[in-house]
Amino acid sequence: MVDVSNPAAPSETGFYDTPGLMRGLAVVGNYAYITDDMFGLRIVDVSNPAAPSEVGFAYMPYGASGVMVSVNYAYVVDYGSGLRIVDVSDPTAPAEVSFYSTPGDVLAVAVAGNYAYVTDFDVGLKVVDVNNPAIPSEIGFCESPDYAVGVTVVENYAYVADLHYGLRIVDVSDPTCPGRSRVI
Repeated sequence: MVDVSNPAAPSETGFYDTPGLMRGLAVVGNYAYITDDMFGLRIVDVSNPAAPSEVGFAYMPYGASGVMVSVNYAYVVDYGSGLRIVDVSDPTAPAEVSFYSTPGDVLAVAVAGNYAYVTDFDVGLKVVDVNNPAIPSEIGFCESPDYAVGVTVVENYAYVADLHYGLRIVDVSDPTCPGRSRVI
């Protein structure tokens, strides 16, 4: 943890070392949700920044690379298996409720409303309906010219990081038919 109350002089206030290689992070309330590669999803209580402590974890079969938390669910991209949805309503006992397998390797996820936007490395952007987290289903996708490695969604647009072709902006106002992307 880094205290940034004085931006000119940030200082470390606490530290938590994960057992593996930290790949992604989401902080909601008093908890940090960490994707730790082969060590899955780690949930760390950060209510006391000077003494963060792990309170729960969920196994991932391949390599957890990204995470987004919305309401009571953590949406974890597991490199070789796809999107895994974990109930984190009790952070001390996270439980996987479902998964959506993708054809390629996934690296990033963004959640907006009832949809998870997943970057499938070789394919592009997948739009997954997660209205019912127990039965996620793909409803749309948009190809990427190279390798989709990151995603953020703001309003009606998905901003996709494409490894060699830069930023792709995809209109997702109709998530069943994501629009053509353009390079910025």
